[in-house]
Amino acid sequence: MNLKPLDRTAKPQRPNLLVPNNVSRSQLGKRRSSRMALNAPVGLSGQDRQKNAFNLPARATNLNRHGAAVALHRELQVGSTIIVQNKRGTQVAARVVAQLAALQGVPTYAIEFLDKEEKGKTFWGITFPTSS
Repeated sequence: MNLKPLDRTAKPQRPNLLVPNNVSRSQLGKRRSSRMALNAPVGLSGQDRQKNAFNLPARATNLNRHGAAVALHRELQVGSTIIVQNKRGTQVAARVVAQLAALQGVPTYAIEFLDKEEKGKTFWGITFPTSS
C-alpha cells in the first residue's frame, strides 16, 4: 500500500457560482438606502399562505426608503404581493421578499415596495440619508 502524505498547503478551489466576475465584494454588501431603527403602525392586506384574505394591523420596523420589516399574525408566501397602508391612509403595493424570523410565534417578513416612484419614496413621511 503506497500512501502519500497530505499536502496541507494547497487550498481547495471552489467556483464562485453566485457572484458575477465584474461585481466586487463591496458592491454586494451595499444597500440601496439606509435602514432606520424606527417603528410604525401599518395596515396590511392581501392573501396569506393558505390563500385566505386578510386585513390586519401590523408593526413595521427597520424602515428604509424601499420597504421595511413587518410583523403580523399571519403566515405569508415569499414572493406574494400585499398592500401596506400607513397612518395617513396612503397605500402602496409591496412584495414579500423573505421571512426574517418568528419571535414569540409572530412571523416577521422583509417587504419591498413595488412603487418606485413618489408614493413609495414618501410612504414613511420621513427623509432617509443618502447611501454613500
